[in-house]
Amino acid sequence: MKDKAGRLIREFRQYWHTPPRGRYMTFKEIASLSVGGIGVRFIVYCISQMVLSVGNTLIGNTIGIDPSALYAIYIIGVLSGFPLTALRAKMIDNTRSMKGKYRPYLIIMGIPTVILGAAFVWMPYEGMTLFQKCAVVLLFNIGFQFFYNFYTDAYDSLINVLSPNSIERSDVLSVKSVVENLSPSIAGILLPVAAKLITGDNTLYDLRIYRVLYPPMLLVAFAISLLVYVNTEEKIVQAKTHIIGMKFSDAFRAIAHNKYFWIISLAGWLGFLEGSFNSIIGWMYHYQQACTAGQYSLIVAISGNASFWPNLIAPYFIRRYGKKKILIFTNLLNILFIIFMLPIVRMTGSGYIIWLLLGCTFVNQFITALGHLLTPSVNADIRDYQQYVTGERIDGMFAAVGLIGNVITLATGGVLPMLYERSGLNAATALSLGYDGSNVYDVLYNSHYFVQISSVLVVASVVGAVLNVIPFFFYDLSETKQKAMVRVLKIRALFEDYGNGVLSDEALVEAVDIIEEARARAEQTPQPVTSADRKAARHAVDKKAAKASLRQQRADNERIEIAKIVMQELTRYDGERGEREKQNALSLVSAGLDGFMANFTLTKAQVRAMPKNTDFEKDRRRDARMLLSQMKAAKKACKKHFPNGIEPFDAGVFETLFKAEDETEQALRDTLLLRKQAKEAKDNAQSERLKQQVRTLQQRRSEIRRQIKTATEQNAVYYRAARPYLDAQRKLTQIDNYNHLDEIIALYPDAKARLEQKQAAKTVTV
Repeated sequence: MKDKAGRLIREFRQYWHTPPRGRYMTFKEIASLSVGGIGVRFIVYCISQMVLSVGNTLIGNTIGIDPSALYAIYIIGVLSGFPLTALRAKMIDNTRSMKGKYRPYLIIMGIPTVILGAAFVWMPYEGMTLFQKCAVVLLFNIGFQFFYNFYTDAYDSLINVLSPNSIERSDVLSVKSVVENLSPSIAGILLPVAAKLITGDNTLYDLRIYRVLYPPMLLVAFAISLLVYVNTEEKIVQAKTHIIGMKFSDAFRAIAHNKYFWIISLAGWLGFLEGSFNSIIGWMYHYQQACTAGQYSLIVAISGNASFWPNLIAPYFIRRYGKKKILIFTNLLNILFIIFMLPIVRMTGSGYIIWLLLGCTFVNQFITALGHLLTPSVNADIRDYQQYVTGERIDGMFAAVGLIGNVITLATGGVLPMLYERSGLNAATALSLGYDGSNVYDVLYNSHYFVQISSVLVVASVVGAVLNVIPFFFYDLSETKQKAMVRVLKIRALFEDYGNGVLSDEALVEAVDIIEEARARAEQTPQPVTSADRKAARHAVDKKAAKASLRQQRADNERIEIAKIVMQELTRYDGERGEREKQNALSLVSAGLDGFMANFTLTKAQVRAMPKNTDFEKDRRRDARMLLSQMKAAKKACKKHFPNGIEPFDAGVFETLFKAEDETEQALRDTLLLRKQAKEAKDNAQSERLKQQVRTLQQRRSEIRRQIKTATEQNAVYYRAARPYLDAQRKLTQIDNYNHLDEIIALYPDAKARLEQKQAAKTVTV
């Protein structure tokens, strides 16, 4: 035991600054992401209660906006989010910074999010009319649509670029979820107790509670969240020379061919009613007095703890069964346990009913959390697939294209208010029960209507859960395929960087290792692990060795499958398909910039007539369909921007600008450090001189970034108009680069030696 503890401590120290072999994240990064996530989740806990939704209790019950009015401003809020989401997506996908694609926005968007959140709860709603309340809440939510959504997207998407290893992402997400979920658990326990102290009764719907608790909670949470910004590093598998520049319409056309995006999105869109039951326990406490404030704190703690345990077991189940099976299984069980709630809510009035409902909710949330834990990992895999298919990393545009879901939500969002209305949660019922009708939620004090409305919500949740599970049966992006895609992306980056003369030793050694393993295993035949093999292992004399042998067999099968996909990439330009791709590219390039459109004769009818029986035929048909779409966009862009003929853009300007930006950024960091030292030494004269240097460097950096932005926009316009020609030209270059594989492999020994020397020197330093 002592030796094991010592080994763990040694590994912790060893991997604090350097990731384990085959991994990309250091223990310091994982710890910072997890602990910093506590702060992020506290912010999410607070702000999510201020964001417009039909069942929002802070806006509905506390501020006093009835469901119909709430739905009306919800529609306006969703519509206002369309241009803001598109802007957010464009900013992310066209970001180039030493700090990364997402990290800068943790500060840039976090500060206004905290300010808006603190201001929201301190607005004088008590003296406002219903119209004024709606107007104020709507204006704040327009701000949340941009700043808060940007902030949470940046944090949630950060894992996508911290590691290209899907299993590592799942492991880190598990650790991160265990730690960061302390936030809602702590807040949920403290809120009822604090509410009792502040108001003197059991109500949770008093603005004084939020005014006292939320502003300091938001400020402290933001300070904790800065750990994520300071101690993480983004790692995107992409060629050094890759130029960023993506228009919304281009990204939409690219994502249109990503079937996995549509499968996962459809699951969310269809399951819009699944969470309808979530407010019932809170209602039971507040309106039916089903327990005391202390008991309710315990209930919230137990319920919140349900999300903790899946984080511990998720990595094992992901490795053992894969994401698809877990998603389907958890969603089917979710349906079952929601159904169990129906007879329970109909027993409202019994002393133990809230505890029965808690038991059912605990199991439901346990199952749901296990499935939801996979969501970030699944989304990361989908983005890897997008880059694998199109060559573009367009993470931000997924949110923009997801606006389609908002349109669907506008239609489906009216279902829940309609259910509320028809089940008795309306002004007419409130008046008939003797209330003044100013707050329709007073109806829930009546046990008959409470049971009636709660039963309707449970049935609605069952329907939503059933619809939610159906699309997952069509999801077939396995962990093995994802690993293979990442390896292929590394190989493509290797060839692109080789052709551009910027190949690094690390990239070369890693890619050649992948290629050599693929060559060694591609001709091997997988040996599937059968039920008979598993049974034999369970009855073997040495069970441990037998099970280890099966694990090794599964690992070998996976490596063989990956090797075959890697070899398909290396031989992609061999044979019939490769020759056809080469000839099609030559046809476009030979016609030149001014003639490639006229030389293009492919039609929609021809694409539809293409066979699609084999993988080869499906890929060929997909490529033809994408080319047809790109040619249409090129003609439109050419007509708009180049009526007198396409003028080439010199992309060489980026190398100079990027180098100048990096040098200025480093100089700024060094100068800020020197100024800090001067301040500590109380050298006011030196501090003032360095302050002026900092301003000069900041101005220089801003000017360089403006030039990069201008050049990126010019390049994007040129690329849009000439894309089919440029892609064909790039393909011919890629074919030529692939023909230099033997030359690249010949560089391996020297690169390996230099890399080992570098690593040895680093180890000695540490």
